[in-house]
Amino acid sequence: MNLGDFREDYRRGALDQAALPADPISQFEAWFHAAAGDRAQSRWRKIGIALFKLWSAICNHRPPDINAMTLATVDREGKPSSRTVLLKSVDERGFVFFTNYDSRKGHELAQNPNAALTFFWPELERQVCVGGSVTKLPPAESEAYFKSRPRGSRIGAWASNQSEVISDRTVLETHWRELEKRFPGDVPLPPNWGGYVLKPERIEFWQGRPSRLHDRFHYSRQADGSWKIERLSP
Repeated sequence: MNLGDFREDYRRGALDQAALPADPISQFEAWFHAAAGDRAQSRWRKIGIALFKLWSAICNHRPPDINAMTLATVDREGKPSSRTVLLKSVDERGFVFFTNYDSRKGHELAQNPNAALTFFWPELERQVCVGGSVTKLPPAESEAYFKSRPRGSRIGAWASNQSEVISDRTVLETHWRELEKRFPGDVPLPPNWGGYVLKPERIEFWQGRPSRLHDRFHYSRQADGSWKIERLSP
């Protein structure tokens, strides 16, 4: 299969260092809201995004989850793995997500708490890459989020021994039905399920530009807690 002809000349935006805030979390939030369509945008950009969404609908392409991110982890032997998870909040601490602590990513984070995140928003031709260390959230915070989930998802957290081998789907569905009967009312937080927060040490913002001369700006955390901003060659 030859993919050499799959090319895109990016022309939907630009990134200027003079416009970047000192705090990368503020820049991330601005881009996230733009990806979600919450911020005011130029008329032509709105038209472009509307046409992209129309084309996706015609082709029966489901719009991507704006908060989807690739989480990359490394085990104790230095072997990497990655998967897509959902960002659930971002604040001054960093980027928050939830999962089963006994999953592959949970074991790898216990062995090596350094991880990386990647967000890609094709409608805006933007990418954000984040690297830092990961710690567990306090149990009370994990429980508060768990209670906000739909009942079926809460039961699913109990039913799935994430990343373990099972013989077929029937095993999973049977276990789910058993747990539905076990928890006729409130579904408690599983002891092996909860949240993580990735504290960023570096964040890179990538904006696609024509002729592959993309705009790339790298934030690196300094010893005093401030951020150093540098332009990177594309």
